[in-house]
Amino acid sequence: MSERRRTAAADSPACTDPAHHVHGAGAYLQAVERACAERGVRLTPLRAQVLGLIAAAGKPVKAYDLLDRMKDENGSSAPPTVYRALDFLLEQGFIHRLASINAFVGCHHPDVRHSVPFLICDRCANAVELEDEAIPAMLDREARALGFSPRAQTLEVHGLCAACAAA
Repeated sequence: MSERRRTAAADSPACTDPAHHVHGAGAYLQAVERACAERGVRLTPLRAQVLGLIAAAGKPVKAYDLLDRMKDENGSSAPPTVYRALDFLLEQGFIHRLASINAFVGCHHPDVRHSVPFLICDRCANAVELEDEAIPAMLDREARALGFSPRAQTLEVHGLCAACAAA
């Protein structure tokens, strides 16, 4: 996999194409703000706060963990408001939902809507977003060849990351 470009939800290596990827919570929020302005959608303070918490987490985060963190910062937030913010962020492609662990991660290239597979470590819970468009394209092509009209893809591979496997 050395030829394939990848980014990690946590501490990823420096990107060779800064126009394509965003690293760091501050740069990530700025990229999302630019994308919102270009799309004519609004990044409300609550949406920005949820996005900032996801970006700062460094690994997949569950909705109730977000609620707890927001309570620490704001005193209280109702679950429906957080879920509405998550729905907006998902719809816009600014975050990804990892269905198998019911958690959310930020997308390192929020200006591009895409479907990508994830590698999820069962020990440390880090998630690696594979940036190989060939995998989702192949799945889409095969589905269409069978007469299936795909609407969404979720591909999550569970196992141990290199660090956990070596430990």
